[in-house]
Amino acid sequence: MLFGLGLPETTGLLPLAERADRDGLDLVTVSDHPYLADHLDAYAALGVVLGRTRRVAVAANVTNLPLRPAPMLARTVAALSALSGGRVVLGVGAGGRWADIVRLGAEPRTPAEAVRAMEEGIVVIRALFGGGAPVTFAGEFHRVDGIAPVGLPAPPIWTGANGPKSLAVTGRRADGWIPGHAADWLSRRYRESRPVIDAAATAAGREPADIATIYNFPGRITAAPLRRTRDDAGRWIGGSAEQWAEELTGAVLEHGAGGFILFPADPVSRDDASIERWAGEVAPAVREAVVNWRSTSDSNPG
Repeated sequence: MLFGLGLPETTGLLPLAERADRDGLDLVTVSDHPYLADHLDAYAALGVVLGRTRRVAVAANVTNLPLRPAPMLARTVAALSALSGGRVVLGVGAGGRWADIVRLGAEPRTPAEAVRAMEEGIVVIRALFGGGAPVTFAGEFHRVDGIAPVGLPAPPIWTGANGPKSLAVTGRRADGWIPGHAADWLSRRYRESRPVIDAAATAAGREPADIATIYNFPGRITAAPLRRTRDDAGRWIGGSAEQWAEELTGAVLEHGAGGFILFPADPVSRDDASIERWAGEVAPAVREAVVNWRSTSDSNPG
């Protein structure tokens, strides 16, 4: 189980990242939208975050792969990993805002082409880790010729897949999946998407359970319980720390959730109360409940 924090793409992210590190969270993330002038460059920001923290891991949520060529992205991530003791997760996406992506000079791609390029990118990135013989790869979208891989293990690779083809790539190639549009385990998107990942994993000879589902989870953590924690459409609103802990414990035990990244209701103004309750109350309560349940199950196998 991972508990993370989504950071704003401004200079205000540094105090939040330092707090997440100090409070024992596992991960901080930033989005990757380099075509937006008011957003910090994701990988430059993550490098500074790693230099200002000691234990928390970082990730782009998710990397805009069309604007970051896979071989160079592999080298960037390898450098961050080497300098931080491996505190990097690689989130990748096929690209979703093509009008903006093209304005930065990338060649336009159809949705199918973008997905094929994402799969090739993951293959190339993995090949450029782990040491061994030089890598040569001549694909439809990516090419390397006799490039030596770094002698580090590849980072965990998560996708922000949505469509069936990119979900299948996740099943074949990735270590984790972040459902789009803040979908959770009760959503139609999850119910229809996760089986596609599992089927593709099985067809590739992989264990579906090895591909974690990590949820981007917005909401406010209140001092008092709320009468309703979900709206009329079934989307999570928030609630007290106890209500969050109950909901997330159920997500782990009943739906196999692998992690949660909190996006506070107002991250720019820091929403300190929610962040404090997330790290100090919700995460410990969920971890304890899951450990207790598993201990009880192990001692009563029948």
